[in-house]
Amino acid sequence: MGKAPKTCPTLVQKMHQYQIVGRAQPTKKQPEPKIYRMKLFAKNKVIARSKFWYFMKKLTKAKKTGGELLALNEIGEAHPLRPSNYGVWFRYQSRTDTHNMYKEFRDVTLTGAIGQLMQEMAGRHRALPESIQIIDTKELKPEECKRPHVTQLLPQNLKFPQVDRIKPVLPHLRRTFYVKPKN
Repeated sequence: MGKAPKTCPTLVQKMHQYQIVGRAQPTKKQPEPKIYRMKLFAKNKVIARSKFWYFMKKLTKAKKTGGELLALNEIGEAHPLRPSNYGVWFRYQSRTDTHNMYKEFRDVTLTGAIGQLMQEMAGRHRALPESIQIIDTKELKPEECKRPHVTQLLPQNLKFPQVDRIKPVLPHLRRTFYVKPKN
């Protein structure tokens, strides 16, 4: 048996979207506790579960030890090959304060747009993924886009120049191997 082919790490989806359903554990006082459902972005299920309990502790008085998960599902994209514009509202903790921000991205999937967000926030603001809390995401129509780096790609007659065109080699001049001269 040979080894499985190694995939390029740059082609692997870094962020995943999860839907998590959970509640506080039933007690004699409250036999039917309220059920909460959250959509979270995380690298894997373990981090998604951890984020869920982090928000549950903030929103309600339910902790991981006194609660139960009812479901954990990964949400896929309906049209993963169609480019779309996404708006992301989020909050992040800097070294000095908490900031609310809105950013726009153009990507084929929502998780790809969130991956771009994490990369941009790390590069421009040195924000760690743990300090970023996504409040809302929305797929934007072309007329709703505001940011120039997204609006420049919206025109219908958009064309890109062809650069570095290579002329085809004539059949009688084709060779399997070429000798590259030394510099």
